Formats: sequence, C-alpha cells, structure tokens
Amino acid sequence: MELFTIKRFTIFVHDLLWVPAAVFLAFWFRFNLGDIPESNHYSMLALAAVAVPIHGITFWFFGAYRGIWKFASLSDLLRILKAVLVGAICVSAGFFLISRFEGIPRSAIILYPILLFIGVSASRVTYRLLRTHRFSLDKTDRDRALIIGAGRAGDFLIRDLLANGPFVPVGLVDDYTAKQGTELHGVRVLGKVCDLPHLIQTRGVRVVLIAMPSAPRSVMDEVIKICAEQKVVCRTLPSLLELADGRVEVSRLRPVTVEDLLGREPVKLDIKGISAYLKGECIAVTGGGGSIGAELCRQIASHAPSSLLVIDSSEFNLYTIGMELRDKYPMVDIRTLLVDIRLRDSVERIFAQHQPSVVFHAAAYKHVPMVEENIIEGVRNNILGSKTLADVAIQFGIKTFVQVSTDKTVNPTSVMGATKRVAEIYCQSLNTQVETQFVTTRFGNVLASAGSVVPLFEQQIQKGGPVTVTHPDITRYFMTIPEAASLILQAGAMGRGGEIYVLDMDKPVKILDLVENMIRLYGFEPDVDMDIEYIGLRPGEKLHEELFYESEQLLGTGHPKLMQANCVSCAWDIVKVEMEALRDAITNSDESLVLHSIQRLVPEYCYTPIPTKAEVVPLLPREKTSNR
Repeated sequence: MELFTIKRFTIFVHDLLWVPAAVFLAFWFRFNLGDIPESNHYSMLALAAVAVPIHGITFWFFGAYRGIWKFASLSDLLRILKAVLVGAICVSAGFFLISRFEGIPRSAIILYPILLFIGVSASRVTYRLLRTHRFSLDKTDRDRALIIGAGRAGDFLIRDLLANGPFVPVGLVDDYTAKQGTELHGVRVLGKVCDLPHLIQTRGVRVVLIAMPSAPRSVMDEVIKICAEQKVVCRTLPSLLELADGRVEVSRLRPVTVEDLLGREPVKLDIKGISAYLKGECIAVTGGGGSIGAELCRQIASHAPSSLLVIDSSEFNLYTIGMELRDKYPMVDIRTLLVDIRLRDSVERIFAQHQPSVVFHAAAYKHVPMVEENIIEGVRNNILGSKTLADVAIQFGIKTFVQVSTDKTVNPTSVMGATKRVAEIYCQSLNTQVETQFVTTRFGNVLASAGSVVPLFEQQIQKGGPVTVTHPDITRYFMTIPEAASLILQAGAMGRGGEIYVLDMDKPVKILDLVENMIRLYGFEPDVDMDIEYIGLRPGEKLHEELFYESEQLLGTGHPKLMQANCVSCAWDIVKVEMEALRDAITNSDESLVLHSIQRLVPEYCYTPIPTKAEVVPLLPREKTSNR
C-alpha cells in the first residue's frame, strides 16, 4: 500500500474511533459524568454500531480526507461538519423509524454529533498548530525575514513559511495605513516601506520577501535600493501572470528581475475576440523564429488554429521554435518554412500551397546601429520585403495582415526607424485600394528580445563592469515579450483595416535608473563597486523615443492598453511611384538615392552619417556624487 494511502487509512480509522467515543461521551454527559445505567448499555452500543459505518460513508463522500492535516483549513472543517450532520441525521432517522428512540436519551442524540465534530476537528487543528509553531524550537538557525505586502499573497506566504520555513517571518511591511498594527497569523504589520532600513537593523533581518505580485515600479525600486544599501537578500513572488494557477508558496520565491523593476500591470485580453479570428484558421507568422515572432507563434497556437506557418530565414531559430511548438501543441499542424520574404516566388509558393487567412508580419532588421552600417540590406528587407509580402497577401485574398512596427518610426532619426515608417505608410495606403485589412501595431523596446540593451547590461555587470550608457538622460519605453505579443493579437482582433494601433507602454524608463537598479540586483553599489560610463548617442539613436506624431490624434479603442493613432494616409499614387523609385535605387546599390527616396515618403526623417573613428566619442566615466 502506497504511503499516501496508508496515511489516509490511518486518519480514516482515527475518525471512526471517534464515533463510539462521541456516543459514549454523549451518554456520560447525559448522566452527569456518572455511571451509565445498565438499561442504557444496549442502546448505547446499538447507536455506536449503527453510527460507525454510516459516518464512515459520509466522511468519504464529503471528502474529509482530501485535505492535508498540516494545512488544515476552514474548508476542511466545513467538509467534516457536513459529514457529521448528514451522518447524524441518517442515524437519528433510522432509530426513530425503528424504535422511536427507545432507550436512547434525546440529549445523547443531540450531543454525540457535536462531540464527534469537536473530536475529529480538534485533532486536525492541534496537529496543524504543533506543525506551524515548531519552528520556534529551532528558529535560531533560520534567516529572519520581513515580508512586503499584507494582502492575500502575504497571507498565503506566511502560512507556508510557518508550516515549512525556511525563513522566520518577524514582521510585515505595508504602505496601507489601515493595516498598521494588524496581524496575519500572529505576524504583525510593523510599518511602511519607508521604515524598512530601521526594521532591518533592529529586527536582525537577513532577507526581504516581496509578496506583492502587482507591485508598482516605485515600490520595487525603493525596496531594491534599501536592500542593497542594507546588504540583505531580496526575493519576490512571481507576477500575477506567472501566478495564473493561484498557488503562493515559498518554493515560488525567486530573485528580483528586470521585468519586476518595470512594475507593469498584467494585460487583460478579449480572449473570445482573439479566438474568433484565429481558431480553425491557417495563420502565418513571418520572423517566427525571432523574439516577438516566436511568442506570437506560442500564443496563436494556444488558440487552436488549423495550421500555423512559422516563416523565417534563420535555420536555427526556425528549428528551435518548431521543436518547441510541436512538443507543446501536438494538435496544431505546425509548418516551419525556411523562406526569405524578399523573394516573391517563394512567398507566392507557400501562400498558394497553404492559403493562410491571417498574416502577422514580424520579420525585420531592427538593430539601429547595424542597419545604419548596412543601409541597402536594411531597406531591402524592411521595406521591399514588407511590400512583397503585402502584395502577395492581396494576390491570395488574405483577410487580415498585421504589420508589427516600432516607436522608432515616429520622427525617425535612424534608417531602421525610417524603413519601418515607410512600411507603415505602404500598408496604410494599400488598405484603401483592396479588401485585405491592413492593421499596424506600434510599440517600444521589448525586454530580453534579440539585440535588446538589457542583456548587454547584464553581461557587463557579470564581467565586473564598467556598464556603458549612451547618455545620462536617455529614456526608453519597455514592455515584456508576452505582453507585446498579446497586444498584437488583440489589435488584429479589433482592426478593421487602415488603423495604426499604439500599445500603451506606460511611462518611459530612464536608462540610468534601470542600470543602477540592475547593478543593485547583483549585490553591488553603483559608482562604488561598479563604474558607469557614458559613450555618447550612437548613429541614428534618439535621446527620447515617441509613440506617435503630434499630428496624430489618439483615439480610444475600448481596450485600456491599446490606442489608435488617427493619422491621414499618404495618397496611393504617390506611394506607388516612390516605391518604384526606391526599388530602382536599391537595384543600383545607390545609397544616396535610397535615402532621398525614403525622405520623400518620410520628410521628417533626417539622415545622420556614421561618424568616423576619429569622431567617435570616447568612453567617459560619469562623475561620482559625494553622497555615495
């Protein structure tokens, strides 16, 4: 017999033994704790003999053995109460019908279920209390912990800590005034986040646990800074998105990450609306092996399309995402297609063979300095590749074409941003001529994506520094990869053609603040343990990114995280002529003509030549402030 079966059987026997014990106690109390008359012995034994099997059945039926004793809760006690009441009613009804309670005192009929409930419940509660507070016997060898957040997550975390360790919760911290001085399972709310340094020092705290899955950025920043200054370990519970199953346990505590520092609220999606245009359809994703494209494929596959075309020009990326998708979504027909979207014949062949109804176009060269050095190839891929894909989509009657764009298209200073803006213009203008619905989504930087600056910072910190920042005042918008992909799908569901959706990126993040907090996450103090150096803005790089033009009127969409940029599309005749001129310039490999063609479509774009080696700004350490 397996271990858990033996335990359950032992508990079952324990509960059954309480039935005759409760019957005996009921008779004993009835006769004022004195001798039970011999005339009542037979009726007492009969009551016990009938009650044991009936209560055994009700205990199993109502799930009295689903709970674990050391985690005994109110729901477990309610199940026991139901089992006892139903069993007592059955026993009483039986004896009433057979003997009209002859020889059985009425008070014993009432007392025995009460005593049975107390006996069965008290055993569980006592066991849990002993397990919960056993840490008091050996708490000296456990790290003392302060918990940030006296809400639901904090409640569950304290329960698990009291039952299993490995930390001793010595107090709670919460900024909500009404919670000051209150307790959770005997652990008191000692103050607010601003009191953290004092509490750490006076309470001998070795670890701070953040039990706020939706903690705002300001709170995370402050807690991380204080923990770094006080030299204590900081751990956090996963975000609400990661805690989808609702389980809050010590084992789920993890180190604070860059994503936690951003403090973004989880995205709520119109799942029905998204599934309505994806389920049972053939969906194509270009750039499917990239950061955004791969996440789009994961989320699309979860909506049960009939088939998913993962299109990419990178063999390794395609192989990796293909293996993952086939393993996780075996019911979806996954096709990994090694295709260069610039080659019209190749795109026509796969569209003719598979007949997709929706296309998500995420393939692009997006690294700003790299495209600045490779203008012809950047334009060929980002503009002509997008044009080819859009033209073939019309040719094969695609219903919806979702163009994945970037905030760098707004008042672009880089070739990359300008090329993506031209792709936006082309899709918008084309939408006025055809039935295919062209929808554009525009958003900022994505954490942990290929070419993202955050992994570079992590590498520099792991090497011991210095960490290089382009400018002390530079800011960027950030969001996570799953969030970006989710909102792209949402935009595709809402779009009717011609819209440019701007994803709500929250407030821009000052890169210097992000770097300082990342350094603290690794246990170092900025400018004390690790230097930060400024290298100057790179070619095509802006100090502050923008999500929309001043001339673009932002409209609500009914979704709190999506806005629509109400801008006027460029005339189709002009776009068509300029695109042909651009194609000719690329064919002749004439960079000057290419850039002039782009500027005619995007007049606000101002090209900045790449500086020579002599013009590159040398590494400059920032001035160390006297208070550090």
